[in-house]
Amino acid sequence: MASLQKITFQSPLISSKPINEPHEFHQNQAFFPLPISRRSAILISVLPFALISNPLESAARERRNRKVIPLEDYLTSSDGLKYYDIAEGKGPTAEKGSFVQVHFDCVYNKITAVSSRESKILAGNRTIAQPYEFKVGAPPGRERKRDFVDNPNGLFSAQAAPKPPPAMYTVVEGMKVGGKRRVIVPPEAGYGKRGMNEIPPGATFEMNLELLQVIRPEGK
Repeated sequence: MASLQKITFQSPLISSKPINEPHEFHQNQAFFPLPISRRSAILISVLPFALISNPLESAARERRNRKVIPLEDYLTSSDGLKYYDIAEGKGPTAEKGSFVQVHFDCVYNKITAVSSRESKILAGNRTIAQPYEFKVGAPPGRERKRDFVDNPNGLFSAQAAPKPPPAMYTVVEGMKVGGKRRVIVPPEAGYGKRGMNEIPPGATFEMNLELLQVIRPEGK
């Protein structure tokens, strides 16, 4: 009885001959496995791995997919700006004094009012997604000079690019290349009493930052 229970538990086998007695067992009796399809075998083999997920990847995916972020989930920068990292990059870190390239989008009432992805080409009315280059921690606007760049899409100057808010020059510090950060920009760190495009005077808005490249670190 004990031997029969042990064999039956370990392997779902079926006898080729009928057992006359309920508790009768013959050692010479042949057993064959139940037929199973190839598809079922594959599903059974991968099922345990499909049920196991990397907690870090799950957390990162959840951060990227969040559409409404509670204010208590935002962190505060050294200069008092509220920010939330939608995606953490894996490249070099933007430090104070380093030169970086970013894309920025200023959003007010779900309308993108100012964006580096809508930079003007000087010759013509076309727009391009031109990364914005600046020095982290520098006074805002120092890089907006008449240096013309022969962009593959046409002649380009930083002066013709959309003007970023002052908040961008400091809040990018600590980001890694590939990272994406959402920032709540108050009027004093944004476009102040004048406003900009669809952003009215004295308005608070959201800025989405994407760090594309650290061109050269501080002191180099």
